[in-house]
Amino acid sequence: MTQDSDDSKGTHAPDGTTIAVTGATGYIGGGVARRLAAAGVPQRLLVRDPGRAPRLPGASVARAPFGDRAAVREALRGAGPVLMVSASETPDRVEQHRAFVDAAAEAGVPHLVYVSFYGAAPDATFTLARDHWATEEHIRASGLAFTFLRDNLYADFLPAMAGDDGVIRGPAGRGRVAVVARDDVADAAVAVLADPDEHAGRTYDLTGPEALTLDEVAAVLSEATGRPVAYHDETVEEAYRSRASYGAPDWQVDAWVSTYTAIRAGELAGVSGDVPRLTGHPATALADLVRRSPAQP
Repeated sequence: MTQDSDDSKGTHAPDGTTIAVTGATGYIGGGVARRLAAAGVPQRLLVRDPGRAPRLPGASVARAPFGDRAAVREALRGAGPVLMVSASETPDRVEQHRAFVDAAAEAGVPHLVYVSFYGAAPDATFTLARDHWATEEHIRASGLAFTFLRDNLYADFLPAMAGDDGVIRGPAGRGRVAVVARDDVADAAVAVLADPDEHAGRTYDLTGPEALTLDEVAAVLSEATGRPVAYHDETVEEAYRSRASYGAPDWQVDAWVSTYTAIRAGELAGVSGDVPRLTGHPATALADLVRRSPAQP
């Protein structure tokens, strides 16, 4: 189901309440907000910059940065279920998440739907998956009813992983990754928000329909776009050297490199049936996604 799908008209707010949506200026949150608006569902968009918020029928806008506990608490008063899209990647992201969760609990939010990451664990190879685990644990301890949507890597980003020379570089070896389309994630989130009680306490792994090696990813991209793409299996040392020129902080480079080492370790390879189970449609294959929107970032 895409953003313009007529299927979204079957969505409804539980008990006529207002759904709160974070991240509406981004792809996932914005996609959820547009689906809810198309279905006539009242919603409240929590954003850092109201000037960037989409203007949607039936949607109010509140300035509520994650780390501003008082603003979040006020914005969530009287709201129904809340979609919490994880904050931008920063060194203090977990602290921001904890402040948001605490404010949601204080505001009496009945259900929190958190967009997490596949394989979230305290010892996950992908460093940012550990942040998601810490956030999940804080949500569990808060007493809030919750649902976790653990997304695999986004299939939409794979074309951009190839450099100007058409080569994807990273230490992923022959590991596999079950990349998921962002539209499928948005569809799944809408389904949970429409009937949160049905999904209380559950964790869903949102993946594509198959797990691919990066050699296979390169072949799919080549065929779908007509641009030759190849994969070069770097060593970990090569990966750090090749990214040093970006001048990024150490924690960010660790995240970039560990994306690939998590694939090599097999931690992103599982294929789940949760996307079709929640949405009623098959998970989108990488080839179909790229053919549909080859220029999409």
